[in-house]
Order: sequence, then structure tokens, then C-alpha cells
Amino acid sequence: MMRVSGKLLTSLSAVALLGSGALAQNGAASSDDMLFEEIVVTAQKREQRLIDVPMAIATLSGAELEERGIDTVQDLSFAVPGLTMREDGPGSYQIFMRGIANAHGGGALVSVYQDEVPMVLTGYDVLPTRTLDLARVEVLKGPQGTLYGQGAVAGAVRYITNDPDLEAMSGNMGLELTSVKSGDMGVDATGVVNIPIVKDKFALRIAANVKTGGGWQDQPEAGIKNGNDEELTNLRVKARWKPTDALDMTATFVSYHAEYELGQGFEQPDRTVFVAIDASKTLIPKIWDYELYNLEISYDLGFANLLSSTSYTDQYHQYPFAYFGGPETIYEGILAGNDNRYNPGNQFSQEVRLTSTGDGPLQWTIGGFYTDMERSLTAYFEYDYAGFVVADQEYYSANTSESFSVFGDVSYQLTDALQIGAGIRYFEDDQTETNGFAPNATVQEGTFDSVDPRFYLSYALSDNTNIYASVAKGFRSGGFNSAGLPEYDPESLWSYELGVKGSAAGGALYYDIAAYYTEYTDMLRRGLVFLGGDLGFQSLISNVGAAEVRGIEASLAWKMTDALTFSASGTVIDAEVTEINADDTANVVGDPIDYVPDFSLTLGASYDFSWSDSMPGFFRVDYSYRDRMPYVDLTSFPAENTPQLSDKIGLLDARLGLTRGNVTVELFAQNLTNVNKYIDPYHGWNNANRTRPRTVGVKVGFDF
Repeated sequence: MMRVSGKLLTSLSAVALLGSGALAQNGAASSDDMLFEEIVVTAQKREQRLIDVPMAIATLSGAELEERGIDTVQDLSFAVPGLTMREDGPGSYQIFMRGIANAHGGGALVSVYQDEVPMVLTGYDVLPTRTLDLARVEVLKGPQGTLYGQGAVAGAVRYITNDPDLEAMSGNMGLELTSVKSGDMGVDATGVVNIPIVKDKFALRIAANVKTGGGWQDQPEAGIKNGNDEELTNLRVKARWKPTDALDMTATFVSYHAEYELGQGFEQPDRTVFVAIDASKTLIPKIWDYELYNLEISYDLGFANLLSSTSYTDQYHQYPFAYFGGPETIYEGILAGNDNRYNPGNQFSQEVRLTSTGDGPLQWTIGGFYTDMERSLTAYFEYDYAGFVVADQEYYSANTSESFSVFGDVSYQLTDALQIGAGIRYFEDDQTETNGFAPNATVQEGTFDSVDPRFYLSYALSDNTNIYASVAKGFRSGGFNSAGLPEYDPESLWSYELGVKGSAAGGALYYDIAAYYTEYTDMLRRGLVFLGGDLGFQSLISNVGAAEVRGIEASLAWKMTDALTFSASGTVIDAEVTEINADDTANVVGDPIDYVPDFSLTLGASYDFSWSDSMPGFFRVDYSYRDRMPYVDLTSFPAENTPQLSDKIGLLDARLGLTRGNVTVELFAQNLTNVNKYIDPYHGWNNANRTRPRTVGVKVGFDF
């Protein structure tokens, strides 16, 4: 499977034996205070111990998210090695995972869910999600197409929010004040209240977040200082009704609004932003609005649980986009431009599934999923090409996608130790796309389908040690090019994974190790085609490539004493293009895959203490490191200027907290050493964001 497979298998077996044997002998010495709570996840659409799930999963509890100050997907990408992204301004992002990173194509590579709601409309329209009142985040690694469908080629990120408690009233309030180095003060107010209206039958849970300030980017020619100040309101209301023991219904409403005067996110090393043609021009502000509605109905049939999830999301997104074909590009500094972009969209989805219950050897899930999506983009281009200036050129595109899928997954416990399983999904997608410069827009229609299986087995060396292997197919739907050029077919890949996970030392140590090999076929790459006349050269996306990815990842959490906890995680990835079947494309054989660092890691330590008998506290330190990420595009950069590279980045965070009664006070610093580096490798076009400056703050919380 991999060049290192023999040595790897030996290593995995050694770790498994260590976990089930030698370390376990010390379990009797562990006190209850030295044990980790058992982690339960729903990655396979049923509640399972994390140890028992035959796939690699990174989980972060709501408490850990708060303690580490993780709020956005960008924050999450530094907390989970192997998870990377491209961000075009706050909340606008494409997520990549495990070496599967491809900015070309219309669909997502990593699916995002909030509870049962898909947050992805297209690969460029992913609804921003903040870590407000969460139970946990689950990062599912590797293809998840069988259970999560379109967009889960490389994995899935699941935000699990807290459900209303039917029994007791509770809540919390928090106020956070921050100071950004050479930037603005920030204020973040959060409130959560849980109200049982009818005990054991009906309850409401309301969570709200308001943010203002906290910016640091300037546009001095326009007199704008700290222009990326954030104005955010985020509200979530959940109503839960349980009229009988068997029937459980939850309705969710989310209203999200964010606005930024300077909304590109891109910046120069001196923390200023670039605006093309006229540096004093004020671009339109970035606005990200959406509303989300979901009704989840669960009914216990005795032999199985029936779940229906109905959701509707309505988004409005407007943003500026400035660019400059700098000296390193093929344009050598003669192309610059600004866009004003307006992007509304909506999506309806319906999932129905039946999941077996009970403790029998046969476990299964069957279901169906339907989605109806439409979105549009109107852009007004202003550009200067070697002195030839064009203003307010209108470009329009509109996309619709109506898709359905049926899926099933079944596992069987052959022996007390050995479980085997398989899943399959059939997907069909009817798409339309209108695009082009006014008045020459073209209309295209097409249907894309895919059959995607998964096979897995696991072997329990003990109650707390599990070895697993899996083979899964991933896919991404096809799409359309502009100017009436041919459509492109779906991408597909096969991923092979071998791993071990478990706990040891009586529950004081948790570990997991996984190795994987991925064959990425029908890879979408961009090329150039000359159409002549006014159209000139046009971008053409087609299935012309293949790639291979090899990776090893590991993580551990060790409760060294009842007060001190240590954690570490890391990944090594080798990802390269192995085949190109066309001329004038973005890549040649041997190129690295974009946005994939060779190595990344996190280290963390947390110490619990008591200032006095009535004042417990904690101190936490976290460090994350990521290698440079490459970007290769021979349609934009001469070969001698590739790969374009981001910077190596190491970030250090620290937090101190004290609690007295119901009041908690925390002091924290993020990016403690004030690292100022490029996160993104696309700086040759002035389209790259950088690390946030050192931010120090205080947070006061009150529980009731």
C-alpha cells in the first residue's frame, strides 16, 4: 500500500500491544481524576465510542474550543494537522484535508455540517460557522461519501451544537475584551440560556454572540485604519419537544450577519491592503448574511430509529476582490484589477434515514438525501491591462443543482473481536449553469452521477484497543466551463487506510495512529485554450490529471497527573501529481499538490491548580507548526517561479483562568510571539492572508 507499509504495520502492532498490555498494567494506579472521559461521537450516524469507529477522527470538545480560543475554520486548521484551507476574506473559504487539495472545480472537497444541516452550497459558497455553544467538533478524515455524500471527497467537519436540556434551567454570559498589536480593541459578548418550558417535554435554548472591532489592516491612501474590524451578530434558537419517550423533535433557527469595511482578508507584510489602479479607492464592504431553518424529527421504532432532517438556508454575500499580476506572474506587473461581487443563494435539503438500535451483531443504516440549490454571482470588473483600462464590465453566472442519493451501511460482528462492514451510495446531480460577460452569457445543462462504496474491518485487541482498515471511494460532482466550452466530469479517488486507536494506563492515555494511501484520478486541472476574436485565451477546466498521496498521522493525550495533561498531534504528507494528459495545463508530472504542507504538528499542555480552596484555576499553553504550503499554476506563473510558497508558521498561545463561585476570569494571548507570516501561497497575485497579530485579552464569564 505504501513504501513504508511493512515498517508501519510493525509500528502499529507494537503500539497496539503496548496499549493493551504494558501500559494497561499501570491502570490500577490511576485515580478517577487521572482518567479521560470516554469520548462518544456520531460520525457514522449513530452514537459510538471514538475508539470503536473504524476511521481517523479528530475531536475537540466545546470546553477545549473555548480554552484554545478557536472560533473560525482558520483557527481550526491550525489545531488539526492535515487540515488546510484557502481563505478569500473572513468566512469565505475552501477546506482541504489529507493532501486532497484542488481549488479547481465547482464542488467542495470537504463537507461541513452543523448538526444535520449541510453548510455547503458549492465549493465557493460555504456558510461560515462559529464555535458558539458547541458540544464538540468532529473532523472526519478520508472520504465520507457513503454517509455524507457530495462534497466529502477528503473528509467532513461536523459542528455539534448543544441541545436544549428538558430538565433544568441553566445558562452563561461572557464578555471578552481584546487588544490587537498595532490594531483595534475588540469586544465579544456571548450569552446562552436554556429554559425548560414544560419539564421533560419542551425546552428552548438560545445562544447569541455579538462582536465588534478587533481589526488591524489599513488602507492609508483611503484614510482607512483597522478596516477589517468585525461587526458580527450570530443568533441560534433551538426548540425541543419530546411529547413521548419515542418521539423527539428539534427546530433550529440561525441568523448570521457579519460586515467588514476591508473585507478581502489579503494583506501585505506591513499590514496594509492592496487596491488596484487607484490605491485611494474605497471598495465595497464585505457582507456575509444567512438564515438557516431546520426541523429534525426522531422516532424510536424499537428495532430502529427513524430520523428526518429538513433544512433551508438563504444566503447573501457581497465582497470586493482586488488583484495584481505581479513581477513573479506571467503578466510581470502589467495586469491589475478590482471586482465588486454580489452572491445570493439558497438551498433546501431533506434527509431521511433508518438506523438500527440494540446491541446485536448486525448494525445498519439506510437512507436517502435530496437537495435543491440555486445561487448566482454578479461581478463588476475594473481592470488595467498594460494601460488599457476597462471599468464596470459586468459578468454574470447562475448555478442550479438538484440532486438525490440513496445510501446504506451495514456492519457485522463476526466474533467478539472482529467486525466487518461495507457501505454504498448512489448519487445523481442535475445541474444548470449560466455564465459569461454581458450580453454574451451561455447556458449549459448536464447530469452527473456516481456510485461510491466503502469497505472496512476492525479488530479489538482489548476493550480499549482497536486496529482497523478501510477502503473508500470519494467523488466530487462535475460542472461547466465558461464560453460554451465542454463540461468536465466528476473527480474520483480511492483511499486506503490502516490505523490503531485506543486508551492505556487505565484510561490516562489516549492515542491513535493512521497511515493512508490515496489514488486521485480524473483530477481537475486548469488549462488555457485560444478561442480567437474578442474571447482570446479562456480558462478550461478538465479531467486531465492524476495524483498520489501518502500520509502518516498520529495524536495522543496523556493525563500525566491529576493536574497535568499533555497532548500532541502531527502528520507527514507526500502528495504529488503523477499524470497529466494535456498541454498548457497548470501542472506537470512531479509537481506537489497545492496547499499541502509536508509536515504539521500541535503540542499542548494544561495544568489545573487551586489558588485557594474556593478558587480553582487552569493554565494552558498550545503550539502549532505548519510547513510551507506550495501552489503551482503554470497558466499564471512561469515555471521558474513555481512553486509559489507560503511561509513556515509556528504559533504560540497561552491562557490562564480562575473560577470563584459562578464567575470565571481568563487572561489570554494568541500568537504570543507576534509571528507575521503568509498563511497562503498566492501572494504573487496579492491574494494571500497573513497570521493575525499578537492578540491579548481578558474574558469574564458568569454561569447560572
